[in-house]
Amino acid sequence: MKKRNTQKQSLIKLSTIKKLHKWLSLLVFIQLFIWLGTGLFFNLMDHDKARGNQNKKAITFQKIEHKRLVNLELIMSKSSKPVTEIALIQRLGKPYYLLTHEEGLYSHFKSDYSLVDAYRGEKLIIDDGVASKLAQASYKGKGDVSAVVKVKPPITDMLKERNIAWQVNFSDALNTSVYIDASSGRLIGHSNDDKRFVDLFFMLHFMDYPFLGQGSVGGFNNGQITFFALLTLAFCLTGFIWVIELLRKGRYKFS
Repeated sequence: MKKRNTQKQSLIKLSTIKKLHKWLSLLVFIQLFIWLGTGLFFNLMDHDKARGNQNKKAITFQKIEHKRLVNLELIMSKSSKPVTEIALIQRLGKPYYLLTHEEGLYSHFKSDYSLVDAYRGEKLIIDDGVASKLAQASYKGKGDVSAVVKVKPPITDMLKERNIAWQVNFSDALNTSVYIDASSGRLIGHSNDDKRFVDLFFMLHFMDYPFLGQGSVGGFNNGQITFFALLTLAFCLTGFIWVIELLRKGRYKFS
């Protein structure tokens, strides 16, 4: 009697493993199909359009008159925040001191900067007017500025960006948007309809789904990937158990 009960329980467990394996195979197949499809798209797509830089132009730099530069010690003494680093840069063809108050490991990480006119010693605030000029300096299209909006992370077009930025929109055929860092005036990048279309495929490829509650991260370092990896592991383990059971019953015969 005990032997029959043991056999019955074993059959129930194997039946459960089979059902679980079949459903897991469906989920794994769907995502693998998406990976193959999006991977094929990445190989066939126009990589220049994918970057959204059709209307981007190189920013020109002017010669700096070093004799006119304000003393660094004076700049440091006037700063209301601690300064960890100072660099001489250009914005709109003019020299500025970039004061670093907080700096992330990468440019898109959360940072805090100040800009000071290197000739006059006056602080430059990146408002909507300055942001608009900075965006136009990097734009070679035929559209006009249609809107200037201050945006906070997460930024749909620039998911990796962790700093507050100005979004400068242009009324051209590609609906170009230029993003400017609100504290340093750094050009974050350009985006347009072509790039947004490609971003959709990146979202599918990296399982970077914002509707699952975590929000998009602009890459594969997300909880969905971890969860799918666990599902794939469960799929392999259930398949392995099933194979062992078939071997035990002599279902595999080698001639």
